[in-house]
Amino acid sequence: MTTVADRSASRTAMALRNLYVVRFAFALIWAILLFLTQPASGPLGTALLVIYPLFDVAAALVDLRSTTARPTAALYVNLVLSLLTAVGLAVTAASGVPAVLRVWGAWAITAGIVQLIVGVSRRSLGGQWAMILSGGISAVAGTAFIVQAGTPAASLTNLAGYALFGGIFFLVSALRLNRAAKSA
Repeated sequence: MTTVADRSASRTAMALRNLYVVRFAFALIWAILLFLTQPASGPLGTALLVIYPLFDVAAALVDLRSTTARPTAALYVNLVLSLLTAVGLAVTAASGVPAVLRVWGAWAITAGIVQLIVGVSRRSLGGQWAMILSGGISAVAGTAFIVQAGTPAASLTNLAGYALFGGIFFLVSALRLNRAAKSA
């Protein structure tokens, strides 16, 4: 016999699964575009940089509206951080690679911590270990971006790898959520 809570958890798992698949596809496409364009300064490079955190804002909004397993405060914090990051990237894009890496790095650290919190709070849904691991790796990667900003080898191409790696974690979580929803 299926309870209301089981159906709700199953719907939440499916909503998150769908969102995570879209996030994977976006990360893949974005990473390819960033790698191919070798983010030159100018409107295209700036647009690519700003679009990524804006997509994160949209994903947080979808998450807030479509799931019942929502650590609302953490999702709102993520939303604000991503908006501030988009603005920060738009402003610093003309200042050069080191400035962009510092902004991106600070975002990766803080967003990674939020992702850890959200993943831990959603453990009971299943499929969240990938989100927890991704959050931790994001915080470490953010630190690496900030450190890289102070070196002569500072480059934005590592952001493509960061996005792709994060996208793979979303895909893994989506697949795990799919199994969890079907077994519920």
